[in-house]
Amino acid sequence: MNTVEMIDEIQNKALHDEALRQRFLKIREAEDGLGEFCHLCRELGYEIYPMDVIQAGDEFYATMKRSTNGGGENSPKLEGEDDLYEMFFASITKEEI
Repeated sequence: MNTVEMIDEIQNKALHDEALRQRFLKIREAEDGLGEFCHLCRELGYEIYPMDVIQAGDEFYATMKRSTNGGGENSPKLEGEDDLYEMFFASITKEEI
């Protein structure tokens, strides 16, 4: 399973388990939120580290950009689509990015 798939699976678990959802939401208050997020993911059995999240977000964004108008320099800017960490929290808090 790649990082995006693992985060998607964790997201689904958090949406169906209020206690887990609250644990993740508390992480947003941490000084090193991404580090704490990854620590909780590893505690749940998913080997995710901060650079994995950043790299997966960049790769996801690049794939989306290539699929938009041929991916040229004039492709529209895709706001927030490269930040899997923020997208995760937006989904479990029902927020828009």
